[in-house]
This record gives sequence, C-alpha cells and structure tokens, in this order.
Amino acid sequence: MTDLAALFASEGPLAAAIAGFRARPQQIEMARLIAQAIHEQRVLVAEAGTGTGKTFAYLVPALLSGGKVIVSTGTKTLQDQLFTRDLPTVRDALKVPVSIALLKGRANYVCPYHLERNVRDGRFTSAQSAADLRAIARFARITHSGDRAECTEVREDSAAWGAATSTRDNCLGQECPNIKECFVMQARRAAMEADVVVVNHHLFFADVMLRDEGMGELLPSCNTVIFDEAHQLPETASLFFGESTSSSQLLELVRDTRSETMAAARDCVALIDASRALEKAARDLRLAFDEEPARLSAAQAAEAKDFSTNLDELATVLTQFHDLLDTQAERSEGLANCLRRSEEIRERLEIWRNPLEKLIYWVEVFTQGWSLNTTPLQVADVFRRQLEGRPRAWVFTSATLAVGRDFGHYCRELGLYGMETPPLTAMWGSPFDYARQAVLYAPANMPDPNSPMYAEAVAKVALPLIRAARGRTFVLCTSLRAMRRLHELIAEDLERGGDGKGDGDDKLPLLLQGEGSRTELLDRFRYLGNAVLVASQSFWEGVDVPGDALSLVIIDKLPFASPDDPVLAARVEHLRKQGLSPFIHHQLPRTVINMKQGAGRLVRGERDSGLLCVCDPRMIDKSYGKVVWRSLPPMRRTRLEREAVAFLEGLPPPRAQRQPSP
Repeated sequence: MTDLAALFASEGPLAAAIAGFRARPQQIEMARLIAQAIHEQRVLVAEAGTGTGKTFAYLVPALLSGGKVIVSTGTKTLQDQLFTRDLPTVRDALKVPVSIALLKGRANYVCPYHLERNVRDGRFTSAQSAADLRAIARFARITHSGDRAECTEVREDSAAWGAATSTRDNCLGQECPNIKECFVMQARRAAMEADVVVVNHHLFFADVMLRDEGMGELLPSCNTVIFDEAHQLPETASLFFGESTSSSQLLELVRDTRSETMAAARDCVALIDASRALEKAARDLRLAFDEEPARLSAAQAAEAKDFSTNLDELATVLTQFHDLLDTQAERSEGLANCLRRSEEIRERLEIWRNPLEKLIYWVEVFTQGWSLNTTPLQVADVFRRQLEGRPRAWVFTSATLAVGRDFGHYCRELGLYGMETPPLTAMWGSPFDYARQAVLYAPANMPDPNSPMYAEAVAKVALPLIRAARGRTFVLCTSLRAMRRLHELIAEDLERGGDGKGDGDDKLPLLLQGEGSRTELLDRFRYLGNAVLVASQSFWEGVDVPGDALSLVIIDKLPFASPDDPVLAARVEHLRKQGLSPFIHHQLPRTVINMKQGAGRLVRGERDSGLLCVCDPRMIDKSYGKVVWRSLPPMRRTRLEREAVAFLEGLPPPRAQRQPSP
C-alpha cells in the first residue's frame, strides 16, 4: 500500500507542488482511514475540523485507488474549486494519469434548441433581458463547455437564463434537432469516460431518483462515492425523495406550449386560449393566501379562503388543457413533450389532493407563486437502499457532523445504522490554536429570545463590538424579520455616531443580504475590508472570508427550526408516536450542527483571529445549552463586555478601506 505519510510530508510531492503546504497529523490519519474505507468498500463518516485539509485528505487516496470516483459537494462554488484547482493540483503533484470531469445539472448549460427558438421569437420582459439573451447567444458560439458560470457578461440571476437553458420537463432528449450541439450530452459523455467526476448533492439526488442527468449510468460503474459538505445530505435527500408541483412549472409549461403552438400548430387558437386559462388558474391559487411568504401544512392551507375552490378549478382547467393538447401533440416533438409534462403535473396534483401515509403534505407560498410539496417523514430507508445497491465505498465528510463526539443523529437520519456492516466513524479537531486565536463571548443579562425587545438588546450588545472590531463583522440572524430589524437598528446607531453612511476611513459600510447576490456581497465585503454584513441563513455556511476582513461573528439566537414549519411539525409528531423525544433526537442535534457551521465562519486560517458572540442566553441558562457550548471550538470564554472589546481592540487593524470597482 502507498505510504501516505510520505506523500503528505514536508518534503513530499504535495509540499513541492503547493505553496504554503504543511503536513498535519490529522490530515494524514484521515487520508489513511479513507484509503482503508475505499479498499474495504466500507461506509465512513468523518468529521474534520476547519483547517484539517480534508479536501486533500480524500483526494489523495481517491486518485490513487485506481477505480472510478464520484465526488459530490454541497455547493457549486466548491464543485468548481475542486475541478479547476484542487483536483488538477493533486493529480499533477502525484503524477497519476487520472482523467477528471465536471457534471452539473442541465440548468447550468446553455441549450442550443431553446436559445435559438427564444432569440428568434424575440418576446422579452425587458430590454435588459433581450440584451442578456443576445450576449448568451454570442457566448454559445465560442464556448466549449456551455457552462453558464463561464459567461461572466450576464448576471447569474438574469431572467434570460430561463430562455437559454432547458429543464427536465422541456428537454426533448434524443428527439431534439440540436442533439449534436447539446452541451448537457457532451458533459455526460465526458463524465462517463472520466476516472473522477465532480457533481453536487442536488444533482446526485435528482439523478438517483429521476435517472435524469446521467448518474443512473455513472453509479453502476463507480467504486467510490465521496460526499463533501455531507452535513447537508439529510435536507437535500428529503427534498429529492419527495415531489413538488409549482406555479413556476405550470407557467413554464404555458410558455413552452405557446411557443411550440406558434411554431407547429398556429391554426389551433383554442390551445392558446387554454394556455391562458391555465395561466390564470395557476395565478389565482396564489390569491388564496396572504401577501407574506409562508410554509403551511395541508390542513392549514385548506383553512385559507378560496384555496380548496381554486385548487379544484386548477385541476379542472389543467385537465381541459391536457385533453386539448392531446389532439395536437403529434404535430411536433415539442408539443408531444408538453403533453407528457402536463400529464406528469396532473398526476402529481392528484396525488397531492389524495394524501397517502408516510408522506408530509405541505404548501410553500412565495411572493408571486406557490408549490404543493410532499416530503417523506424520514429518508433513512430510501437512502439506505441506495447504499446497499452495489458494493462500493461511501465517504461522508464535513466539519460539522457530530453532536459532541456522537454521530448517532446523523447516522440514524441517513439509515447508516441499519446496514449489514456498521459504518466507520472518526473525528479530528481543527489544528488551529483556538485558545490563542479566538474568544467566545456570551453576554450577560440578555432577555428571553421571545421578548418583543430582543432585537434591540442584540443591537445594544453588537454595536460596541462592531466599533471595537472596526467593522469586519458578520451579524448572522435566524430569521429574515430579525435580520431586517437588526440592520435598521445598527444603521440608525452608526449614523448617530458619525460612523455610518458617507465617505472616509472612519465610516463602516453596512451591507444587507438581498442587496445583491451572495457572491457580489462577499466580494464587496472582502474588498471594503471594514464592512458589516447583516445576513440570514444563506451566510451561515459555505462562506469563506480568511484574513483580517472578518474578525467578529455575532449570532442573534440558537438556530432552532421554527416549530410552525410543517415538515418539522410532522416529524416531531412521528417521533413522539415512536416514544422518542423530538427535541433530543432531532431538534437539538440539528441546532448544534447549524451553530458549528455559523461559528466556523470566524477562523479560516492559522493567522486569523476573532471573536464569536452568541447572544442567546439559553446557551448558558438551559441544560441543553451546555451541549451547544461544548460542541463549539475550544475558544477562550468570557461573559464580560470589557474583555470582549479589549480583545477586538487588540487585533491588528484592518487594511485601508477601498471602494469596490463599478
């Protein structure tokens, strides 16, 4: 067997190829255990603290294994980083002849068929969308991959992407006249031929369940599956092991049917009229709810005025639309595809209206749309069937999988304990010197988190710390309402103190989640060097700001899921019926893992220093708070504001503030 310690040694090939590489005992131990799991075709669950170097710890044995490997990540950002930087670096350092491929969901690739048709039709909601679509068309003529991430001229949230990409619903598959130029098919072929394929969790589960994107073909030939950011898997699995019918699916069906009708059945005016009726019925269902977005159980939704009536009307109109479309479907492949989609939506709608056991039925209401969802009460049985399908190694790794040193919650959620051979588990702490680099501050005399003035109390704690840190702060909130209120309070106080809006090095720029994409906000935060970002769930994980641009993380509350959430409420009731404590077996473990993620934003490198402020008094006052307290990194602890302020004032000053380029 290869001497892994020699590869990771200070004079080894990795150190020679990677600037600043240092051997870490934890990294070598992790690599050895992963190599064992691959060799023995075992399941391994491994938590590796920030700074362990877990990416190289799994890539080295994976590339040396000689078999086909799938690496699945939680985010497309990490997926791109693995493919463009980490994998080539390790491959070149080890000098192994391994081919690699990147495979994303079809919505990430330009679709020549839909792009050509929508450019020709020329119907746009705005001049910007028209300009963006023309830019995408220019990109499509020169790109080799068709990956929209490479088209930097068009914003990632541009509406034009919907007209330039395909979905599982509207893809014509092998019948597409542009099949030879299809970027999705090219990416699939490359993945089939590669030794290592990088995907993301959403794609992995969509493919496993739907056999849609090529994974149904990839998995049988695969020897090893590695899940990085594996803490996200239970939530992702729940999403894909359920089903959803949404207003956006119906509106896309309407749009595509009109386009195909104009191209192949222009004389069938009745189909255009039927599509308008379906569009109206889809929009009318949204009118049954209040203006605010919400997640409701099926029973709660049924109490909304006009919901049941509007749902019945939608089902009737959808059937009429389907029957009329059936008379025209043979006139083109596009119309035949629309017919198939209408049939699938109709079937899902009927299932939702006639509930079955072991599924959770709930509604999500968006600002301008809705979705009717079914989610399994538990994913363990379904997921375990995937693991037991064929002998291979499965590696689950993240910085946050355990509660304390216990992996029980995670393994039970994914059905790992029900397997014939129990999983291997291991944990390595971070190599960072938290006692020197960081402080955990739990302010005294905080009110109950349910107090109506709690946001004001958090702002009162936050502001002296923000000023002592000279900005460089994440304020992480557990709800959008709290986020908006804290942003308002901090803005008011900074303005009163003269360090709010305006020019000058003494001003602290204040950013708010939603003012731009996550990528844009992070770029601006890093560039400014002394900014304060107030954010919610999107910034609790997958965000990396090493260096002195981030020195303070403030968390308003322990991130318990809302008890009003219909999926949580159903699972709580299910656990109670089994004689288990929902709080101990589900809610608290999820909260601990989320807290570890939020805390992990602070120290990202050996030279980083900072303070973590957890405002929630339950971490100190409640017995379960000690579980959270003990699960956080071993920072110095304090309850005194003066010690927290003194620590922040003693940190190296931020680099000079710079304005972001336009």
